[in-house]
Amino acid sequence: MIELINITHHYGIKPTLRNVNLTVNTGELLCVMGPNGMGKSTLLSIAAGLFSPIQGEVKIHGKVRRSTIETEKAIRRKIVYLSDSPWLPPSVTGREYLFAIGRMYRVEEDRLFDHVDKLLDLFDLTDNADSDMSGYSTGQKKKIGICGALVTESPVMILDEPFSGGLDSSALRVLHQFLAKLAQRQDITIMMAVPVPELVEDLAHRIAIIKDGQIAACATAEELKNQTQTQTLSDALEQIIHPDGNKHVDDYFEVSS
Repeated sequence: MIELINITHHYGIKPTLRNVNLTVNTGELLCVMGPNGMGKSTLLSIAAGLFSPIQGEVKIHGKVRRSTIETEKAIRRKIVYLSDSPWLPPSVTGREYLFAIGRMYRVEEDRLFDHVDKLLDLFDLTDNADSDMSGYSTGQKKKIGICGALVTESPVMILDEPFSGGLDSSALRVLHQFLAKLAQRQDITIMMAVPVPELVEDLAHRIAIIKDGQIAACATAEELKNQTQTQTLSDALEQIIHPDGNKHVDDYFEVSS
C-alpha cells in the first residue's frame, strides 16, 4: 500500500534520510522507531506528501505521489496524516472541526453525525465539544487531533507520535485499544512513529528502526528480540540503536565518583 523507494532527504546541512527503502503492506500496522533527530518525522511527512524527497519516490497503492495533479488528488482522498503537534483553528469548536474534516473527506452526513458523537464520547471530549478549541488543554487538543484523523475513515493512516502530546492514561488506553482493532482489519493500513516500545510491542505487525537516516532493521517484535538475543523490545532496540548505552551510564558514574 505504501512504498518508499530510494528515499534521500536533507535540509541543506547533512543527510536526514539516506537511500531508505520501506514497504507497508495493505492491512499492516508498521511502527517506525528510532532516536530523536534520526528522520522518523521526515520519513512520515514524505510518505504523507507534505513535501517531496530530494531523491526517490513514494507510491500509494501503486500511484506515484506528485506525478500528476489528478493522481495526487486521488491519493489524498484515501490518506490521512496526523502530525505530532496538529494545528487547530482556535475560534472553532471541537465538534465543528470534526464535521469540517469529515465533510472534506466526503463522509456521508448520517454516518458523520453518529461517528463524531462516538469519537467525542470515546475520548472524553463531549463536555468540551461545543467550546472553542482555544480553551482546550494540551491533552484535549491532542485528543481532538486524533479524532480528526479517525473521523476521515481513511484506508491509509500516517500517524506521527499519536501517543504523545499530554494524553492521560485513559486516552492512552483507549487509543491503544482502538489501533489494535484497526490492526485486525485487512482494509486499513497504518504507518506510525512511536518513541516508547512498550506501547507497540503487542500492537505492530512490524517495526522499522531508523538509525543515522537509514533502516537498521525491519521485522516483527519477536524477530527483533531473537536477532538481538534479548527478552524485551526495549532491550532489542537498545542493542540495535545504542549498543554501548549501558557502558556510557556506568562510565558516567565512575567518573562522577
